[in-house]
Amino acid sequence: MNSPLLVELFTEELPPRALQKLGQTFADSLAQALAKQHLLGPDNVTQCYATPRRLAAQLSSVLAVAADQPFSEKLMPVKVGLDANGQATPALQKKLAAKNLSHLTPAELARESDGKQEYLVAHGTAAGAQLQNVLQAAIESALADLPIPKVMRYQLADGQTSVRFVRPVHGLVVLHGSTVLPVTILGIEAGNSTHGHRFMSEGPITLAHADDYEATLADKGRVIASFEARRTAIRQQLDESVKTLGASLGDEAEVTPLLDEVTALVEHPTVYVGQFDEKFLAVPQECLILTMRLNQKYFPLFDPASGRLIHKFLIVSNMHVADPHHIIQGNERVIRPRLADAEFFFETDRKLPLASRVAQLDNIVYHNKLGSQHDRIERLRRISSRLAEDLNAKVALADRAAQLAKADLTSNMVGEFPELQGIMGGYYAQADGEPAQVVQALNGQYRTRFDTPVNDDNLISAILFIAERIETLVGIWGIGLQPSGERDPFGLRRAALGIISAVEQLAAGGYLAAAPANPTRFNLPALLAFAMGTFNAGTLHSDTADEVLIYIYERYRNQLSGNYAKSVVDAVIAVQPALQEVAARIKAVTAFAQLPEAESLAAANKRIGNLLKKTEGSLPAIEPSLFTEPAEKALYDALHGIEAAAHADAAQGHFEKSLAAVAQTRSAVDDFFTHVMVMADDPAVRNNRLALLSQLHATMNLVADISRLAQ
Repeated sequence: MNSPLLVELFTEELPPRALQKLGQTFADSLAQALAKQHLLGPDNVTQCYATPRRLAAQLSSVLAVAADQPFSEKLMPVKVGLDANGQATPALQKKLAAKNLSHLTPAELARESDGKQEYLVAHGTAAGAQLQNVLQAAIESALADLPIPKVMRYQLADGQTSVRFVRPVHGLVVLHGSTVLPVTILGIEAGNSTHGHRFMSEGPITLAHADDYEATLADKGRVIASFEARRTAIRQQLDESVKTLGASLGDEAEVTPLLDEVTALVEHPTVYVGQFDEKFLAVPQECLILTMRLNQKYFPLFDPASGRLIHKFLIVSNMHVADPHHIIQGNERVIRPRLADAEFFFETDRKLPLASRVAQLDNIVYHNKLGSQHDRIERLRRISSRLAEDLNAKVALADRAAQLAKADLTSNMVGEFPELQGIMGGYYAQADGEPAQVVQALNGQYRTRFDTPVNDDNLISAILFIAERIETLVGIWGIGLQPSGERDPFGLRRAALGIISAVEQLAAGGYLAAAPANPTRFNLPALLAFAMGTFNAGTLHSDTADEVLIYIYERYRNQLSGNYAKSVVDAVIAVQPALQEVAARIKAVTAFAQLPEAESLAAANKRIGNLLKKTEGSLPAIEPSLFTEPAEKALYDALHGIEAAAHADAAQGHFEKSLAAVAQTRSAVDDFFTHVMVMADDPAVRNNRLALLSQLHATMNLVADISRLAQ
């Protein structure tokens, strides 16, 4: 019999942020467990359901009994399984009994060789699995696969047995078609009865058939069981409300996670409009937005034209009533003290100038090996000032921004809402009359990426942004807290990518030419070495700057590999060019790789590299008088003809021209390796040839290590 299967666990309120993944994993794992038993029909469709109080899976085509399955069981070597008379040894008899194959005689067992010895193998057909016999184990396996954030231990109704699950389970439905299957999970026996909405349901709901689940829950239980259907219903109501109000939900990146969380909090969503006193709009809108979204799960509304917050918000309620004014007024009463707290924190914080808070940072530990937050800002000041000098920015502004960067950590508002650090510093600095560039720098220091081209107005922002991440990387890495696997508690991966993004935007704004005439303008190795010197002697291990530099380039490699050929990215990153040159070099190497000369030169470059690894000591200057073969003289002339131009073009950022010059040596390079024995017996000739190849190798790799392009 081929019928739909329904499995539902009715629980206490499940963790909202994990709900969607729990529901999907449960359904997928159950389907996989039954598929292994060959119990799924070829046209089976698996549907997952997840609400705050239930996890369920519905499989459209499940067999009551699987088809018989052929099997092949490798038992043991013939010499172990059979005695001298060809009869089964006790070892074979025991093995057959363990495999439920005692009915087979030695004559019915096949003999197969693995190339070393013969084995006894049992071939046959096994009876197909019965759903009611394997379903218990399949459900238990699916529950064991759940990504449960934190497991609860609770007692069953007998007062003695304890079980573990994400939340206590109070009901279990297992229906195959219209038949209840005998399953007991977490101390609950399966039935065909479930519960609907906590307040709007008609009462306990009896399911006549597995196919009736979603429709019956919606009709009698007032529950939208599907997470996706519920999410869609909420989104439609939100969109209708903002259209009616002429408002906007704001940044979609902020709306999406809140929408997912709210979907996991309700079973029958209805959207209502609430409002608050307009006087609260005098408080920085980030504070109001955060408390509405984070604490109350409301959707704040914005003016579409200005993007400013308005005094209305949307409530996603779990109740649908004809007269919702009690629900609306109740939520408005709840939000008012929250906003009043934000107003109080803001007004209280403003009474104390931001600069006067800097001294309090001595009382806040950054890391027990790295000192206080005050120690940290002193390092930031030095790094920011150095970077400002390199970029011809105003050192005094960069120093001031760094001095105030962490001052808001002592404010009431950041104490209540840590997510607002930096943002509140910007507001308080603005109220204190600090320069606009300083205000902007404080406000943007915690962004994930620097995503706008740098100009004179936001140059100080870019400097503080980079300095903060340099200090973090060098300090945290230097005390041995490097990322490992998926663990990166100090956000070092994010810091490295942040530096890269800021350098890209400095280049986009014209502050960093592809090959600047003044090499001190953002010299990353030099800046890392300088940053190390801002820490107390002996705090960091000696290789920190070198390791952090490699780490930043590795992050860049990973970021670029999704958009460009891996061999091209590897070739460029291998020479560790200035970060601002990477994009131009990749473009040039991509073009070079398409040239007919590229493959041969890449292979030759790789061969040269291997030869040079074998050299001991330094090589002499090239002596043309030692050339004995026309091919080596020809290569010397070819290299001499393009070397100066290749170097000049690379130095000026004309990377494609530099590589095009290198491509002109292809014929001479091929002839050299065809007619010249590099490792000649005469040491002088050998070293002269190696010196020629060393000079060629350096010229070839001015833009990238082209050996990485070799197939």
